[in-house]
Amino acid sequence: MCDSVTTLNKRRDFLRAASARRQGTPGFLLQARPRDPSEPCEGARVGFTCSKKLGNAVARNRAKRRLREIARLILPEAGRAGWDYVLVGRHTATATRDFAQMQADLKRALDRVHTTP
Repeated sequence: MCDSVTTLNKRRDFLRAASARRQGTPGFLLQARPRDPSEPCEGARVGFTCSKKLGNAVARNRAKRRLREIARLILPEAGRAGWDYVLVGRHTATATRDFAQMQADLKRALDRVHTTP
């Protein structure tokens, strides 16, 4: 359980998460990594990525809003402090998948990422 969730801002944090653990779901891809002891370790951090493959700016922004909302609802209870998470949107699926299913997908993906050695 994690009390606070902040947003990733720096490109290097996104790149570090991209080279760490991954878990695909029908609605999005989850990238996660535990932070090094030398990095600040208060709460979890989350970032969102939606490329132009998703469509125009309207479609990308809709997908990001949905990803932000599921992260806001799920990460405080299922995320771990000291971890970085990046949610990557998928073409058509992120914007159209049922919201409750996306929440269940995130819970399942977090469980798998945390149990993988």
